[in-house]
Amino acid sequence: MIIEGKFTLKAPIQLLWDTMLDPETLRSCIPGAEKIDRLDEKTYDCVIKQKVGPISVRFKFKNTLTKIEPPNHVEMEGEGEDISKAGRFTQRTTIDLREKEGGEVEISYQCNANIVGKLAMFGDRILKAKAKKLEADFTAALKEKLKSVVSNP
Repeated sequence: MIIEGKFTLKAPIQLLWDTMLDPETLRSCIPGAEKIDRLDEKTYDCVIKQKVGPISVRFKFKNTLTKIEPPNHVEMEGEGEDISKAGRFTQRTTIDLREKEGGEVEISYQCNANIVGKLAMFGDRILKAKAKKLEADFTAALKEKLKSVVSNP
């Protein structure tokens, strides 16, 4: 399943890059994030709880940054499973940041996710709708986080 999109935030690109890769920022901005710890410069250990339809899952997984070109491009791969063993997933994600006029940065992403288990029964349409909702919630939380970082350097 391919999930892709883009959004724009008003912030300096380097600040956005640094903020987006910070585990505390990720934990506070990603809906359902229970734990995001940086194990080393490229590896994050994560637990994220989500609900899709009547099914709740808690995914424990590792994400590894496989290509890093600050402050414009990052690629990552991850894999993990639901803590109750109800499903597994793998993902490959590419994120690009591009400066635009007026101090804005366009963030585009593409995630190729493979989900097996209970969530897979919902199909691409429902999972993509859930992903779009998560993107909207993440973007709103990140904008708020950036406001506080910019006003309290």
